[in-house]
Amino acid sequence: SDTGMLSLQVSCLCGSAPCLLCGCCPSTKNSTISRLLFTFFLFLGTLVSIVMIIPGVEKELHKLPGFCEGSGSVLGVQTHINCGSFLGHKAVYRMGFAMAAFFFLFAVIMVCVRSSKDPRAAVQNGFWFFKFLVLVGITVGAFYIPDGAFTSVWFYFGVVGSFLFILVQLILLIDFAHSWSQLWLRNAAESSAKGWYAALCIVTFIFYAASIAAIVLLYVYYTKPEGCTEGKVLISINLILCLIISAVSILPKIQDAQPHSGLLQASLITLYTIYVTWSALANVPTQTCNPTLLVRNSTGSAMATQPLTTWWDAPSIVGLVIFILCTLFISIRSSDHPQVNKLMLTEESAAGAGGDAGAVESGLHRAYDNEQDGVAYNYTFFHLCLLLAALYIMMTLTNWYRPDESLQVLTSPWTAVWVKICSSWAGLLLYLWTLVAPLVLPDRDFS
Repeated sequence: SDTGMLSLQVSCLCGSAPCLLCGCCPSTKNSTISRLLFTFFLFLGTLVSIVMIIPGVEKELHKLPGFCEGSGSVLGVQTHINCGSFLGHKAVYRMGFAMAAFFFLFAVIMVCVRSSKDPRAAVQNGFWFFKFLVLVGITVGAFYIPDGAFTSVWFYFGVVGSFLFILVQLILLIDFAHSWSQLWLRNAAESSAKGWYAALCIVTFIFYAASIAAIVLLYVYYTKPEGCTEGKVLISINLILCLIISAVSILPKIQDAQPHSGLLQASLITLYTIYVTWSALANVPTQTCNPTLLVRNSTGSAMATQPLTTWWDAPSIVGLVIFILCTLFISIRSSDHPQVNKLMLTEESAAGAGGDAGAVESGLHRAYDNEQDGVAYNYTFFHLCLLLAALYIMMTLTNWYRPDESLQVLTSPWTAVWVKICSSWAGLLLYLWTLVAPLVLPDRDFS
């Protein structure tokens, strides 16, 4: 019987997603389980990255072959690089590269899969043990990448990916806020209770109060009466933009076109924009204007007592929490907001809805295939989202810092500041477009 049990476990690891959770949960869609398991792989890689950047572990990375020596040459003469100040930083880059390569591989494999009848869908929804081996193999290979220009080049890949993932986070936030508002307004209409409206008002007030408090703190800590002009300008611009989207969201014409649009969505977007602004200001490379600036130099006696790398400053911790919530939301979301569905390339199929009803009626506690007549989400786009998430968490854990030209010091570049600020502007414009699109394009169906 032990042999039978072992063979069953092996077949489940190599088989499909439904087998993995058979009898362990209520009726669950195959599509949801596959997404959650891929997200688990991403979280596993993130956990390894966090462990590698802990100072005690970071020192052990010296023992990895080729990880710190011969990483550059001057006029053809090989140089010895003392990279002790950012070993953890380099390890996180390699882990980020491995996760990005893993999800890029699956994004390419899953191009144009239309239903679970496609042979490639079996690869998406099964063979989890082999997928894990592939991820481990890519990770081991990544640590043998010669140093050279890898760190400086991969920094820019991380910057672009993070910019796009900040936009993905904002789209998910818009989706979440719309769903939240619609649910409470529907409850208020069905129960004729004023409590739901009061709850909406209270939550909106809390979000705006938190945003105002955050803006005041940004002015206090990240600007000075003399100087710090960039910080003052960036905070002021984003404050004005947030006021504009809040005003637009309650205009009568917008309300007529989109009755569910309101201040709850605008307040949540405002709070997120202020967070991105804070995150950007935390990368300003001027010590007087940035109290959270970390100076990491491989020379100097101070380094002997200080941790080699610290990522757990407040913006990074908040970023990690938002990253976890957003990637989980990508895995389980089934949006009823059509514009967001078009942006995120997800549309729950009618076949999936029918399968759901059948499973609930039968009362079976099992996972089942809900994609026989059509996929519930775009496989390739999902993997690209996780690829961007891997790049985003890589940049978050390294505070968007990069080694300078001599590979001796980790510095915070202005690039990080402008990328974050531009992503906040792009996100606000995107939200503004979701508000005005029905008015600008009256012939198109946004319902």
